[in-house]
Amino acid sequence: MRPEIKTPLPGPKAAALIERDSKAMSPSFTRAYPFVMERGHGCWVTDVDGNRFLDFTAGIAVVTTGHSHPRVVAAIKEQAERFLHMSGTDFYYSSEIELAERLENRILPGTPARVFFTNSGAEAIEGAMKLARYATGRPSYIAFIGAFHGRTFGALSLTASKASQRRRFAPLLSSVFHAPFPTASRGVTTDQTIERIEELFATVAPPESVAAVFVEPIQGEGGYLVPPDDFLPRLRELTLKHGILLVADEVQSGMGRTGHLLAVEHWGIEPDIVCLAKGIASGLPLGAFIARAEQMSWPPGSHGSTFGGNPLACAAGLATLDLLEDGLMENAARVGAQMQDGLREIAATHRDVTDVRGLGLMLALELRTPELAAKLVQSAFGRGLLLLTAGTRAVRISPPLVLNPEEAATGLEIIASALD
Repeated sequence: MRPEIKTPLPGPKAAALIERDSKAMSPSFTRAYPFVMERGHGCWVTDVDGNRFLDFTAGIAVVTTGHSHPRVVAAIKEQAERFLHMSGTDFYYSSEIELAERLENRILPGTPARVFFTNSGAEAIEGAMKLARYATGRPSYIAFIGAFHGRTFGALSLTASKASQRRRFAPLLSSVFHAPFPTASRGVTTDQTIERIEELFATVAPPESVAAVFVEPIQGEGGYLVPPDDFLPRLRELTLKHGILLVADEVQSGMGRTGHLLAVEHWGIEPDIVCLAKGIASGLPLGAFIARAEQMSWPPGSHGSTFGGNPLACAAGLATLDLLEDGLMENAARVGAQMQDGLREIAATHRDVTDVRGLGLMLALELRTPELAAKLVQSAFGRGLLLLTAGTRAVRISPPLVLNPEEAATGLEIIASALD
């Protein structure tokens, strides 16, 4: 299968819907190009005018198992025919319990753990922030420059990705401190980061006041930045030394995207709390935070959610886990390696490309300027490939994990053509 562009972009139906959207929807969204979805299957999407695109965004790393995977759709239909909602805050149902048990066993294996379901990644972060304060009795948090943890007030206080996300929303939480995120792409070493955290401890954030350190194992919106191999182990060692909880934000990097269920598995560390969302239910709104049972020991009424752990989303989550364990994680590692090799070949022959990085199917191509990154995204769209930027000048590549070698080759061919 190949992309097929039948009309000017946007086509007439898409243009009419975009005009309606401009009057009805908040202008705060960041639409990069005029793609109006009609339907999708696997890695392929078709717009309302019949134009077919190869999707390397997965709805911002969400449709892990591809668009409308038949097993996920069947699980949703089966649950929908039984009941749509009952609220896990006040009642019980089996799909929520089963998904919690499976996540507990996979996320913190061998450790008694508990799960709280949310509707989104930001809610998972907010819940983890509350739990960290409750469990430690401490008020402060540390996060990293370039981090994106969400847009609600607590999560936004941790976020340090773009000024536009914070502008005119102050005051945020006062007891949040930031350190540089170490990565070869930015010339920041693990030593420099640890030194900065130690400086925070010695000046404005005494370690006994810090409840948790929040970290993305691979920064997402910050530019798909991969840290040095010693960073997460040293951060884990530092937090243990001071009784600080380590919270892994795996909202974008988790659920098999890097070839492991969690990205932290690449570095062999075990956090105290893990936050999930995006790819957890193949497109249905679901998030979760999972913590050691000794930490998640708050009493009834301390935290709740009307829609978190919705039965349809849990059914989709169970089907998603099945598919990940049945081969999609291995596929992400295998096809991701092919993609990375291909991107490096492209970089070798295009001087505007300054870096290729990532793990599995969480990859980025960095260009010399933000304008060149934006231009690549637009040019690829015109050729039938959906891409998005990340950070200041990177283009992220986060296709569904069902991507096969032929589709990967097609995407690489279009990227090379768009750069030319």
